[in-house]
Amino acid sequence: MYRKILVANDGSPGAVKALAAAIETAKRDGAALYMVTVEELPRFPATIDEVDEEKAEANHRLVPVIETARTQAHAAGVTIETHLVPGHPVNAIAALINEQHFDLLVVGFMGHTRLYEQIIGSTTERLVVWFPVPCWWSSKAPA
Repeated sequence: MYRKILVANDGSPGAVKALAAAIETAKRDGAALYMVTVEELPRFPATIDEVDEEKAEANHRLVPVIETARTQAHAAGVTIETHLVPGHPVNAIAALINEQHFDLLVVGFMGHTRLYEQIIGSTTERLVVWFPVPCWWSSKAPA
């Protein structure tokens, strides 16, 4: 039984399934449900305006993701606390895990080519390997 669940949601098909699984698990276990959505910022912005533009674009894209998650959780009778944080997904999610002490991390998996995975790796892979909390991942949107 989990008491405190964190689901990472970027709006991708895998994240949609992860959210559904997290909501179902939170309802089953009576757990508190939290969601993190990360707005990625440029690593080496040329100007402050570039950062502001990137934040505005991310907010425009991510606010509907957050609202949809709230609606789905509410429909299932589950309260969800959402966090929209800036940064690199792995670092931002790690910071939240360390700060809030979650029992379970639920993430979606996009799936890339084998070459991409060997050279770059994936956010999901880094989260699953690096963090000392149980982690579920999903790869397809629910039917």
